[in-house]
Amino acid sequence: MPGEKNCEPEGKNGTLADGAQSRWWQIARDFHGQRPRVTAHPSKIVSPSAYLDLHAADLVALLQQLVGFPTVNPPGEHYDAITACLVNELTASGLTAKRYAVPSALLRRSLPPEQHAFPRFNVLGRLPVRGARKTIHFNAHYDVVPVSGKWRHESPFSGALDHGWVYGRGTSDMKGSMASLLFALRALRASGVAPKMNVEVSFTADEETDSLLGTGWLVQHAPLRADYAVVMEGGEGGSVCCGHNGVVWLEVIVHGRAAHGSQPEDGVNALEKMAALVLALEEYKRKLARRTFVTPEGRTMRPTINVGGVFAAGPGGKINTVPAEARFSIDRRVLAIENHEAAERELREFLSAAARKIPACRITIAKVSENFACFSPPKDPFFAAMAASVTRIRRSRTTFNVSTGFNDMHFFVQHRRIPTLGYGPGGQDYHAVDERASVRDLVNTAKIYADLLANFAG
Repeated sequence: MPGEKNCEPEGKNGTLADGAQSRWWQIARDFHGQRPRVTAHPSKIVSPSAYLDLHAADLVALLQQLVGFPTVNPPGEHYDAITACLVNELTASGLTAKRYAVPSALLRRSLPPEQHAFPRFNVLGRLPVRGARKTIHFNAHYDVVPVSGKWRHESPFSGALDHGWVYGRGTSDMKGSMASLLFALRALRASGVAPKMNVEVSFTADEETDSLLGTGWLVQHAPLRADYAVVMEGGEGGSVCCGHNGVVWLEVIVHGRAAHGSQPEDGVNALEKMAALVLALEEYKRKLARRTFVTPEGRTMRPTINVGGVFAAGPGGKINTVPAEARFSIDRRVLAIENHEAAERELREFLSAAARKIPACRITIAKVSENFACFSPPKDPFFAAMAASVTRIRRSRTTFNVSTGFNDMHFFVQHRRIPTLGYGPGGQDYHAVDERASVRDLVNTAKIYADLLANFAG
């Protein structure tokens, strides 16, 4: 729970934690349909897969601990507590770990004043392997989006276990990935199976905003040695992610002129001009719809815009006043193969041209944020190795997908220029009420990570 720095779920001498056996019996029925035989010394188990089956309840307990830290961003709450916990968890899994604090001067330059009191931390763990020539890096973010609505188990940070699902904000995006990886590392250590590569692990801040003080900071300032990277989201189930869309977020401010509501002819109604501009964007939507990208799995993707996720009147608004200002947001999704700068420039030019066609319509366009797209054709042996691990554990065909959302893969692809893929346990209702992750998928993903580490040497 928040404030605790040790989230070690195991009991003494490697036995199951207090209460974990009853949870394990409930979980085991999802896998085997019967109560398992629990050994007194799971450290003697030689198979990483068997270790993970036996420790499913401990994996769940760790995820519940992590969900219990309400790391809501914005503003960036409880980062100190969860990163201290994660350093301990990495150490318990056999890694050396260090927590990096983002310099306060950079924090003040990058964040709005109301967030200056919330420090940013990034965690980096290392496991050197004797004789290994290459290094694989696993990355996940620990921040979560704000919560709203009525949750099935009341608190959105309860981590409640219900019929094979763990409920809570961050279970699927993406604290479940963190728990799966930590237990994959424990399984290898307990079974005496050494990874074929050196291992790096990063747990980073601020992915739910723009990642600039998270993975963006890490790839530029931390001493990374990675030759390959797994960002633990984007792909799930039988799909491995080899790229993702980017995004440009703009705010359009429409400038009018205030007047008394009884004499609207004396003013310029900013809302009316905004409405006309929004309608003009329908032509731009049709233009985007004609562009396509076919992913390796055969899916056809198109760039999109979403208008008005945020919209507002300016200051001084009143029912009997002609509005002097109106503003709205535009979310432009950039295809993995599009040129990011060209996409933004095109949208700005369209907006300016459309405004000129509307009488007395003056606008200002401001960039709110952006995240870059990336795409790596899955030809490197790294992709084949991950696909083979997914197929061995899930016993079904594996495909390669491109995510419509963005994640932190692009930092490793563009800044580090290394083969990078996305895969994690995923879940249901990301960013929504009753977000949840499947215990089965959490355990299977841990097995997949362990299998990849045990078999791929680079």
